[in-house]
Amino acid sequence: MPLSPCKALRGQGYQFFSPDSSAAVKPCLWCKKALKGGEQCYKHQFYGIESHRCVQMTPTLRCNHRCLFCWRSFEHEYPGERECTPEEILAGLHDLQKRALSGYKVSPYVTRERFLEALMPAHVAISLSGEPTLYSHLPGLVDLLKARGFTTFLVSNGTNPDILSRCAPFQTYVSLPAPDKETYLRICRPVEDYWDRIRDSLSLLGTRRSAVRVTLVRGLNDHGPDHYAALIQDSGASYIEIKGYMYLGYSRKRLSREHMPEHAYIREFAGRVSEHCDYRITNENKASRVVLLEKVE
Repeated sequence: MPLSPCKALRGQGYQFFSPDSSAAVKPCLWCKKALKGGEQCYKHQFYGIESHRCVQMTPTLRCNHRCLFCWRSFEHEYPGERECTPEEILAGLHDLQKRALSGYKVSPYVTRERFLEALMPAHVAISLSGEPTLYSHLPGLVDLLKARGFTTFLVSNGTNPDILSRCAPFQTYVSLPAPDKETYLRICRPVEDYWDRIRDSLSLLGTRRSAVRVTLVRGLNDHGPDHYAALIQDSGASYIEIKGYMYLGYSRKRLSREHMPEHAYIREFAGRVSEHCDYRITNENKASRVVLLEKVE
């Protein structure tokens, strides 16, 4: 019997490409805010991305981490799911985004021009949930989206460097969840020890437009700035984003509000990392609690 996407996720706004797959689209908060003429995602400030024209999606909800700070639910897994082909995903992308945003057509806060722009997305963020490198056709999907003119952002936990090395998105993100192996195992609770693979993935970043993302959780991984700096320096990444954990979603079942650092704390920690490597703070967004560092040439 085919698997049906979880009703709970549908209720949260997930739009699924197929009843027997967990590939899905869900517009983010910033897409909706920008659609109404409000604030845009920090990616607009840092990289020029138009938030209302960005599709947030995933080719699979499966993940090999069980991170304490993740906002997703670990209960909504799809063992044995059928993988959608890249062609299926491309074919459904516009319709699912249109369906997800349809209610905004009649909003008095949304102009007709902006709504029509949102129905013609220019960017795809492969970042919704799950680990995209567990989807076997990921390199082909990225190539297909690029061929159709989309700016692609790929966000990975770095546990599959072989797949990641074959992907050529506009920008590659690799998450760095800890300054050392012991902290990684404690807060990410991986199904296997992937620490060395994450380091291998970081080593790929110097040859492409890329970013290392550190999600800072107060009291859990906010130590060893010199160790973070060494890993960042070795990566050669274009950008470093040090972003605060947000007390949202299912992470509230595992952590408390006290684990969410204030922006000033994040900036101070980013400064300490900067002292130990050739990256310097160049931008920040208080609303998203994120600080950007770039390499000093």
